[in-house]
Amino acid sequence: MSLKFEFVSSIEQIDAKQWNNLNPSGYPFLQYAFIHALEQSDSTTEETGWKPHHLIVREHDEVVAVAPLFLKTHSYGEYVFDWAWAEAYQRHGLRYYPKLLNAIPFTPVTGPRCLASKQFAPSELNRQINEELIKETQRLNLSSLHSLFVEKEISNELTNDTYMQRRSVQFQWFNRNYTSFDHFLASFTSRKRKNVKKERKKVLDANVTISRLVGSEITSADMNTFYYCYQQTYLKRSGHSGYLTHTFFNMLLANMPDNLMLIIAEKQDVKIAAALYLKDNTTLYGRYWGALEDVDGLHFECCYYQGIEYCILNKLDSFNPGTQGEHKIKRGFEPIFCYSNHWIAHPDFARAIHQFLNEEQPHISTYKAQADALLPFRNQ
Repeated sequence: MSLKFEFVSSIEQIDAKQWNNLNPSGYPFLQYAFIHALEQSDSTTEETGWKPHHLIVREHDEVVAVAPLFLKTHSYGEYVFDWAWAEAYQRHGLRYYPKLLNAIPFTPVTGPRCLASKQFAPSELNRQINEELIKETQRLNLSSLHSLFVEKEISNELTNDTYMQRRSVQFQWFNRNYTSFDHFLASFTSRKRKNVKKERKKVLDANVTISRLVGSEITSADMNTFYYCYQQTYLKRSGHSGYLTHTFFNMLLANMPDNLMLIIAEKQDVKIAAALYLKDNTTLYGRYWGALEDVDGLHFECCYYQGIEYCILNKLDSFNPGTQGEHKIKRGFEPIFCYSNHWIAHPDFARAIHQFLNEEQPHISTYKAQADALLPFRNQ
């Protein structure tokens, strides 16, 4: 196959229909509207350290593959932590940033990192694309190339002596043909089941009501409520108003409403919290949260239990509630491995990082095994 590889500074340099035709599954974080909203809302710019550098692959005049790429000048918003690598470069008088990143900004969710036409064998096309990405990293004199939250099969195919694999652990919920939330809880041990019921009851006893809105049910006013909660929570915890702007969320509502679900919590007719999810035909993704008032158990209700109920009701296969958090285990979220791949240009640092990853892996495996042992299910 004769392919032409081109790197562009904005998703607007490719037609939306051409991009979305390569994403028949509807995976929300690689829909044109999602990437476009990041750019148009100034969430991913050179100034924010996320300069777009997307790959477009053509065969003749037909777009046959695309990949979201960014020139990163920091490691914020990635959730695969390489700060120690950057510090080591700095100690040796070398430059780690910028680096080339193949990932979804601010979104630690496993999924495709390249969209490709079905006419090509995935393994061969991925190999060629990976070779081009390494060439581009070298051409730009960058320190490294990183693909984050890659699907396991793709990550394994890409892994070799120079393109190293790293594992981490997340917690996800899986629908085992549950017919109701009570059916799900019936799989718990008695004590763990009672704990969840007590936690949910605390929210009811606090006179909080929960609304679950999907797609066209979500109004601009609802999104304003969510954003205010989101912004205030970021200000309280981090001293800034969040990585993502009001414009970004409004663009999601305008351009991909069918992929949205919004939970709003009210107390005495005052809206006090909100959680925004994305979804596709198989999976629910818990992404953004904010609260104006502390209510015992409210975060778990809005961000976990409401999501589980929605998945059961709509027969979705799984629910990804976001990264980290051992507190998810006792609420029925199971540990899974996540995968990333890393190519390091400097040969000495490549060897050192390869050794570090080899030494890290047994600890990651042990951590997952320990988390498995803490699951609330009967017969664990």
